[in-house]
Amino acid sequence: MKPLQGVKVIDLTTYLAAPTTARVLGEWGADVIKIESGKGDPARTQGAVFNMPFTNDENLAFDVANLNKKFITLNLKSETGREVAYKLLAEADVFVTNTRNKSLRNLGLDWETLHEKFPHLIFAQVTGYGEKGPEKDTAGFDVTCYMARGGVFGTTVNRGDAPMIPTNGFGDFQVSMALASGICAALYQKSKTGKGDRVTISLMHAAIYALSTGIISAQYGNQYPKSRKEVVNPFNNVFRTKDNKWVCVCCPEYDRDYEKFFTLIGCPEMLEKPDVYKKCADMNAAGLNNEVIDVMDAAIAKFTRAELMKMFKENDMPCEAANEPVDIYEDEQAWANDMLVKIPYPSGDRILAPNPIQFESMGTPEFVIGGSQGAHTKSIMTELGYTEEQIEAAIADGSVQGEKGLNWTSN
Repeated sequence: MKPLQGVKVIDLTTYLAAPTTARVLGEWGADVIKIESGKGDPARTQGAVFNMPFTNDENLAFDVANLNKKFITLNLKSETGREVAYKLLAEADVFVTNTRNKSLRNLGLDWETLHEKFPHLIFAQVTGYGEKGPEKDTAGFDVTCYMARGGVFGTTVNRGDAPMIPTNGFGDFQVSMALASGICAALYQKSKTGKGDRVTISLMHAAIYALSTGIISAQYGNQYPKSRKEVVNPFNNVFRTKDNKWVCVCCPEYDRDYEKFFTLIGCPEMLEKPDVYKKCADMNAAGLNNEVIDVMDAAIAKFTRAELMKMFKENDMPCEAANEPVDIYEDEQAWANDMLVKIPYPSGDRILAPNPIQFESMGTPEFVIGGSQGAHTKSIMTELGYTEEQIEAAIADGSVQGEKGLNWTSN
C-alpha cells in the first residue's frame, strides 16, 4: 500500500513548483485531479523552449510536473464551473495552488472561503515572495524569486564571474519537496483533529533557507561571493582537468593530507617548500592560498577527469566529477538506486528523475501518462453525479471543456 493511498488532492496549479508538489503526492499514492482553465497550464507548451515535442502523446516538459494526475477543464468564473470545483473540494483532503490570493478571492477559492465551506480541507500554496510585505502580490518565478532575490545567484557565483545559468526550475523542484513535507504534516494533524490547515511556502524563503550557512556566517564577516582562488582550504575546491571537465575535491583536513595530496598529483616542489605552505592557518595568514591553488591548477590539468578520480578514490580522498546531465544518464549508481527511471513514449524510452524520497513498501514508483487537457472532464463529472445531458450542456455553454489536443512536435 502506498503511504498516501486514499488521500484526495485537487490541483489548481501552473508551471513547476506547485504542480510538482501534487505530482509527488501522486507518486506516493494520492488521487490527484488537476483543474485547468480553458487556456490550459502554460507549461503545456514549454517543450518549445527545449526543442522537445509537446503533443498529447509526448510532452515530458509538462509531464515532469504532472504525471499521475487526472485532468479536468473548468471555467471557474461560471456558476457551473465553480459548482464542479466545490463538489471536488468537498471530497478532497488537500487543495494545492500557486494562484495569487487576489485571483483566488475573485474565484471564491481563497483560504478564508474554503476553510469556512470545507473545514477539513488542507490549503497548500506556493507564493513568490510570501504572504506579507509590499511585494506579497508581486508576480515571480523560480529564477527571479528563488535564484535572484533569494540570494542563490549572488552567493554561489565565483567572484568576478557572471551568475550561473541554472536548468529551469532549479528552485521549483526543491520547493515542491518542502511543500509536500508540510502537507504530510498537515495530514497527520488532520488525522487527530479532523481539521484542515493552511500550508504555504514562498520561493524566496526557500532559497534563503537553503543558504543558511551563508546567512548566519556573513554577519560575522564571512562574506560572499567567494573566489575559488581564495578558499580557506585549497583541498576543498573545484578544478578543471586535461579533458576540459570540472571535478570537485573535498579533503577537509589540509594539514593532514598535504604531503599525500601533492605526492599524488606530482608536485615534489611543494613537499620541499617552507612549512608555511603546509599548515592551513599559516598559509591563510600569509595570504598564500592563491599560490597553492595555482600550483594545483597546473598539476591537475595534466590528468583527465577519469584518471584523477580513479587515483583519488583509490587513495580514499573524496573527489567527484562535476557531472552534466549526459554524464548522469550513464551513472550506474543513479540507476542502481532508482534515481533515474525510464518511461515509454512514442519516440522511445525517456529518462525522468523520481522524487528522492523512497519507501520500502512502495518499491519503484509507478508513473501514469495521461495528461491531455480535459481528458477526464466527463468521467470526473459523471463520478460527481452529473448526467450526460448536464455534462453536454456544460460543455456547450463553455462552463467546462472536454479533451483538447496539442499537435506540435520537434524536428
